[in-house]
Amino acid sequence: MNTKTRLGRGLDALLNGWTDAPAAIASQVAIDLIRPNPHQPRKLFDDDELAQLTESVKTHGVLQPLIVRQTADGYELIAGERRWRAAQRAGLSEIPVRIVDFNDQQVVEVALVENIQRSDLNPIEKAQSFKDYLERFGMKTEQLAERLGLDRTTISNLLGLLNLPAEVQDFVRVGQLSLGHAKVLKGVPGADRQMALAKETIAKSLSVHALEQLAKQHKAQASGSPPPAPKPEFAKTAHVLAIEDELRKRLAMRVTIKLHGKDKGQIVVGFESNDDFERVVDLVRKAA
Repeated sequence: MNTKTRLGRGLDALLNGWTDAPAAIASQVAIDLIRPNPHQPRKLFDDDELAQLTESVKTHGVLQPLIVRQTADGYELIAGERRWRAAQRAGLSEIPVRIVDFNDQQVVEVALVENIQRSDLNPIEKAQSFKDYLERFGMKTEQLAERLGLDRTTISNLLGLLNLPAEVQDFVRVGQLSLGHAKVLKGVPGADRQMALAKETIAKSLSVHALEQLAKQHKAQASGSPPPAPKPEFAKTAHVLAIEDELRKRLAMRVTIKLHGKDKGQIVVGFESNDDFERVVDLVRKAA
């Protein structure tokens, strides 16, 4: 089965796609016997989202089994850490699982795919996870791209974010800067200049386009060339910012409203996976 097809069809298709792995066994196990995956790519968990999931688990239980593998003293979690955490908060003593016999490489790949498909990872977490994977298993970018069904340039571009100053990476990690901002900063020479532009972007709430123009001006000033004429920027009102935040939460994706005038602009929805793209298309079709 083609890896890209597996990624597009979801985590179950990926699990079933490994012909060398024994079939998963469905079971109920004591929640205290499960330990988190030490190679979990996702480091940050939104507390509000976790609280909502906990309430759902209290009402309906855990509807989708966790993916685990057996260890000497219990089970190691492979996929489903949010459900596991919510079940703990909800006070469950047992939880449904699918027990698989995966090697370390397959465990890391499943964790990566689960988080990538659901956009749970921020760009820095993705980049660090890719870097760790490549170094741990001695693979090349092209091989990882084939395993995960991603474009090689996507992985390479994300890996390049790790060359940004640590503080800039933290801005991206917590959402103060978007992936688009980070890509622009990555092309700016010099860590000091990257830091200065990052802080200015946050302080002024600059769009990616505005940052691009600012970076060009800095480059022109450094080379002695006249800077290009900046395009007018239209500030977002509190109402627009509130709508932008509401759409971001409802879609669980990056949403940016760009104003080009009093009554003109764009709503830009960023997607990181096939699942995200199909979800947006379905919503637009239903609204039409």
